[in-house]
Amino acid sequence: MVERTALIERFLDQAGWSAAKHVPLPGDASFRRYVRLHGSDKRTAMLMDAPPPHENVRPYLAMARLLRRLGFGAPAIYGQDAENGLLLIEDLGDDTYTRLLANGEPEESLYTLAVDVLIALRRRFTAKEMKQAKFLAPYDDQRLLDEAALLVDWYWPSIAGRPVDPALRAEYLALWKAALPTVRNLPTTLVLRDFHVDNLMRVPNRNGLLECGVIDFQDAVVGPPSYDLVSLLEDARRDVTADLAARMKQRYLAAFPELDRAAFDASYAILGAQRSAKIVGIFTRLCVRDGKPQYLAHIPRVWRILQQGLKHPTLAPVAAWLARHIPEAERTIPPCRPAA
Repeated sequence: MVERTALIERFLDQAGWSAAKHVPLPGDASFRRYVRLHGSDKRTAMLMDAPPPHENVRPYLAMARLLRRLGFGAPAIYGQDAENGLLLIEDLGDDTYTRLLANGEPEESLYTLAVDVLIALRRRFTAKEMKQAKFLAPYDDQRLLDEAALLVDWYWPSIAGRPVDPALRAEYLALWKAALPTVRNLPTTLVLRDFHVDNLMRVPNRNGLLECGVIDFQDAVVGPPSYDLVSLLEDARRDVTADLAARMKQRYLAAFPELDRAAFDASYAILGAQRSAKIVGIFTRLCVRDGKPQYLAHIPRVWRILQQGLKHPTLAPVAAWLARHIPEAERTIPPCRPAA
């Protein structure tokens, strides 16, 4: 910690922020931490402290530049030490969608702006942009399977007290693999992957799409356009009414009349279920491995979302497997224990 503190002090000194007042922000689900810096001239900025090897800021830098070039509200980069995982970035304020909604802001306008960002993202991320963005990995089947596996690799051991049997794990993943080709019947686009209310902000003194600040985009990939929309509307952290979700989904689809509606609906359902399976595993891992139990409270909601997605006919074999091996009575908050 002493060495890290010295690194940060040198970095801020070189960036001209050595005299700033430091105000740490609450931590998130990663190893990163953020500190708001208050300069003597009333300027503010954010220090991102993302220590290697747990974190790598280079994807964040590449995505921030891409999003800003395309006209979206990612933070500006004021200074960087990528090797040591230190960034000085624009302070977008405190008005996260999560905070605004908790304070009674109307849902409709906030979600409409977020959906309009996704519509513009798909339009502006052209084939030429995709070809140039060589740093973006494809959201391929292996990546999706690795994520779906988090449910049996972390949630299962926590509720059962033992690791999942390798043969059962292989069977579970084979069923997911059989379902995944259905999600590919759409043109690909830029997928931010963590597009939800915790990572969206209303930025003061901005208009249009730039009013929507976007953060936590370093895990972006190229994949189906349904993924970010389902991330927004099937939120692990808050309930979104069926009516609001239906209106926002229709707004997105109306912007792309050429999209095959049935193909989009199938992709939306399957990727929503896959994402929920991943999140059940991640929230359990955050408690078991990282000592962050606060995410466990969301697991019942995520299971409800997952069960809704499993109603899609393509996922019937996955639903049957889960019914046999993790029946509904066991789909609760796990005791946060490692496998015996």
